[in-house]
Amino acid sequence: MSKEKFPSEKILDEKETASTPEAAKKKATEDKKATEDKEAKKDNHDEKLAKEIADLKDKNKELEDKYLRSEAEIQNMQNRYSKERAQLIKYESQSLAKDILPAVDNLERALSVEADDDVSKQLKKGVKMTLDSLTKALKDHGIVEIEAEDVKFDPTLHQAVQTVVAENDDQKDHVVQVLQKGYQYKDRTLRPAMVVVAQ
Repeated sequence: MSKEKFPSEKILDEKETASTPEAAKKKATEDKKATEDKEAKKDNHDEKLAKEIADLKDKNKELEDKYLRSEAEIQNMQNRYSKERAQLIKYESQSLAKDILPAVDNLERALSVEADDDVSKQLKKGVKMTLDSLTKALKDHGIVEIEAEDVKFDPTLHQAVQTVVAENDDQKDHVVQVLQKGYQYKDRTLRPAMVVVAQ
């Protein structure tokens, strides 16, 4: 049977050991070391928490930045889409107008031919009516003829196919003859006027 100390004996032993100066010093050192260990663990734990918080803040900033960039990109795409759609709607008749212009040219050429007899005159009158109605339809849709005769040469509206010597200084850099009419659709040049320019 093992020999156990009664509680009163334990208390006495502790008092005896505590009463010696060495034991008290040893106990104080142990207590101090235990407190330092506890504080070191707490500091280490606080450092880990601070590092974790800093990492989370950085990650949060990075995610927020990505989110804002994505939002801006979506907004830019929507704006670009709206502009392209508005351009398409604004210039929807452009390709049709380009296809009709050669027909207008042919009708004008047909009108330039002299009519001798009544049948030719009647035919010419029909061509004139057709050209007039076609020209009116083009104007109603914003397609107008580019002014070219005796105006200053503009490379955005005119295409110089030939140059001639100017008769005077006022005629320099001006259109002296229109070889083919040009047309403009709203603010775009559908087809530049083919012109002769005085130099």
